[in-house]
Amino acid sequence: MIVDTSAGPGSDALLPTSTPRCLIDADGRPTAAEGAGLPDAEVLLELFRLMSLGRRFDSQATALTKQGRLAVYPSARGQEACQVGVVTAMAQRDWLFPTYRDSVALVSRGINPVEVLTLLRGDWHCGYDPYLHRTGPQCTPLATNTLHAVGLAHAARLAGEDTVAVVLLGDGATSEGDTHEALNIAAVWQAPVVFLVQNNGYAISVPLAKQTRARTLAHKGVGYGMPGVLIDGNDAAMVHVAVSEAIERGRSGGGPTLIEALTYRIEAHTNADDATRYRQEAEVASWLARDPLSRLQTYLQDDGLLDEAAIAEIAEEAEARAGRLRAAMNADPVTDPAELFAHVYTEPTAALRRQAANLADELAGELADDLAEEVSEGAS
Repeated sequence: MIVDTSAGPGSDALLPTSTPRCLIDADGRPTAAEGAGLPDAEVLLELFRLMSLGRRFDSQATALTKQGRLAVYPSARGQEACQVGVVTAMAQRDWLFPTYRDSVALVSRGINPVEVLTLLRGDWHCGYDPYLHRTGPQCTPLATNTLHAVGLAHAARLAGEDTVAVVLLGDGATSEGDTHEALNIAAVWQAPVVFLVQNNGYAISVPLAKQTRARTLAHKGVGYGMPGVLIDGNDAAMVHVAVSEAIERGRSGGGPTLIEALTYRIEAHTNADDATRYRQEAEVASWLARDPLSRLQTYLQDDGLLDEAAIAEIAEEAEARAGRLRAAMNADPVTDPAELFAHVYTEPTAALRRQAANLADELAGELADDLAEEVSEGAS
């Protein structure tokens, strides 16, 4: 059998660097990443601002969960550079496909924070308009968003649109069959998709070493025929540059890119998780020393691009946003139980109509009982 090797570049061209690419190290010092320079000062300042706003949003959402205002919240603390770096690299016409942990990315994309948290408070499945914001619903099942991203990107190209899809996933999602299928067909179709893996070390409590024997997750790209890029995911500047490069590659017809961003989840998996059962305090402390926000702040201050007055102004903006979020989330949403049946099928089935009728009868009975009790109490 003759094997045609002309379909794509050689494997050496697809392999990631031996060490993670980095532009600003953990101490806030600029480094020489291979083939990349630092973004403009304006971009770096916006990265810092959005990460600052995102971290305050994240801490407020965590507090709301403890107060019972959210059913669950997966904190993004420690992973802000990944999420903000991705969003700032995207054009408004591009599509983002997030996971349940990517609320900071959604807020940074300009989505109303209350709408971002609607899913997590147990109201609608998606609190925002995906078409308006070019952002898919937050994906709770692992890796299903990878397939959605490939499908949309391929369809957009067939329609003649200049659109790139960026999909966020965790290291645990790379163990799912959906991810394999998405990577494979994206490469076959040369679809304009950027796969950004936020490798935070754990799939809930399962460490990466129990998921794969691959040298890095970025090395998996070569098996699909796409470039694999390994970066420091706590370096917001590097995330922005790597994703910008991958988007440009996809937009110009170069096909998909797999990026592995090494980062860390500082908080537990969700408020229902006890992370002390599977990781040590020393490990968390070592990653706190590589904090994405403080390293960028150090660089900007040392370079004379950021002063204390600007930091205070951003902090004031973040606090004002947190206050508005608290006020909005402390108001109970007005819900209609009948909406449970409104968008299941275009034409409701007979079973669905019966269920809706039963619920309506039950609610009418409860309302009648409540009115009767009120009349009785008034008479007495």
